[in-house]
Amino acid sequence: MTFLQGALADRDKWSAVGQCAIEKTMTVVGTKSAMLIMREAYYGTTRFDDFARRVGITKAATSARLTELVDLGLLARRPYREPGQRSREEYVLTEAGIDFMPVVWSLFEWGRHHLPGRHKLRLTHLGCGAEASVEIRCAEGHLVPSDELGMRLAKSPNG
Repeated sequence: MTFLQGALADRDKWSAVGQCAIEKTMTVVGTKSAMLIMREAYYGTTRFDDFARRVGITKAATSARLTELVDLGLLARRPYREPGQRSREEYVLTEAGIDFMPVVWSLFEWGRHHLPGRHKLRLTHLGCGAEASVEIRCAEGHLVPSDELGMRLAKSPNG
C-alpha cells in the first residue's frame, strides 16, 4: 500500500481524476499494441512493416499507434532511403521513449512472476551477466519497498 501524506491523506477532500500521472500515462499508452510497439522499438525495430509483423497488428492499427507515439514524443520519425528506392521514414525512440522503458520492463517482470506459463526470458546486466530487475529507489539511493512508499504533493517553486 502507498501511504498518502499531508493534504492527500483525507481522500474525501481531493480527487485524482484528471490529475493523476497514472491516468495520463494510460491515455498515452493504454493499448496493448502501443506497449508492444514500444517493446519492439526498444529491441531495435525501426521499420513500419517490421512493427506490424512483430506486434501482429494490421497496417492501419500500426499506422495509428505509431502516429500516436510520435505525437506524444515517445518515438520520432527519421527519413531513410534504400539504394534505388523512394525515401521512407523509420521510427526511433526519443529520450522520453527511453525513459518510458522501465514501465515496460516492470510489466515484463510482473508477468514473469505472477502469470502462468513458462517464462524463459530474463532481463540481464550486460556488464556482468547477472539478472536485472526494476526497482524504486529514493533520491538518496535507498531501495524503497512498497510498504515504505509514500505520495505527497510537490512543493511549489515559490515556497
